[in-house]
Amino acid sequence: MLRNINPLLSPELLHILASMGHGDNLVIADANFPGEQIARANGCRYVRLDGILATDVLKAVLELMPLDDFVKDPAYVMEMVGDAAEVPPVVTEFQTVINEVADNPAPISAIERFAFYDLSKQSYAIVQTGERRLYGNIIVKKGVVRL
Repeated sequence: MLRNINPLLSPELLHILASMGHGDNLVIADANFPGEQIARANGCRYVRLDGILATDVLKAVLELMPLDDFVKDPAYVMEMVGDAAEVPPVVTEFQTVINEVADNPAPISAIERFAFYDLSKQSYAIVQTGERRLYGNIIVKKGVVRL
């Protein structure tokens, strides 16, 4: 047991977060996302957090990991297929978490579904959650830890 670390973060995920470098991407994926297949095919690390909402995982991660403030877009979500202008409720919640928890809050950028998959393939790790809301996927870029 450790103090001041959200218990949602497993030892494996804590190791991944500590091992990531500046500019590395982390995918927090919903239950429908092909996370294991993408991770296996592209050499990404893969962790499951079944039964946990993606928004709760994002909050726990951002309590420890800074968002990159050297890039224009440190956070990406997937556009809704057929209506790119629509913002799903889970994405609104992601933005609220970033605004309230991130040390470098930034607006989330939405990208086309297959562009999101391509960016996921370049990620350091994929965290598969139990999120059942559609479009409950987000990619965050790790920033520099400043003391």
